[in-house]
Amino acid sequence: MSASIAAASAASSQAQVQMAVAAKIAKMNAGAERSVVGLIEASQENLQAAVSATAPGVGGLVDISV
Repeated sequence: MSASIAAASAASSQAQVQMAVAAKIAKMNAGAERSVVGLIEASQENLQAAVSATAPGVGGLVDISV
C-alpha cells in the first residue's frame, strides 16, 4: 500500500516538473518570436531608408535599345 502511495507521489512530482519545464519553454518561445518580429521590422525600416536614399537617376529603368 505504501509503495503505491510513494509511486503516486513520485508521479505527481514528475508531472509538476514537466509542467514547469513546459511553461518555461513556452515563455522562451514567445520571447524568441518577439525578437524575430523586431528584427523583421528593423530590416524593413532599413530597406525603406536605403531605397529612399538613392540618388536621382539611380535604380530606374535602363534604356538598352541600340
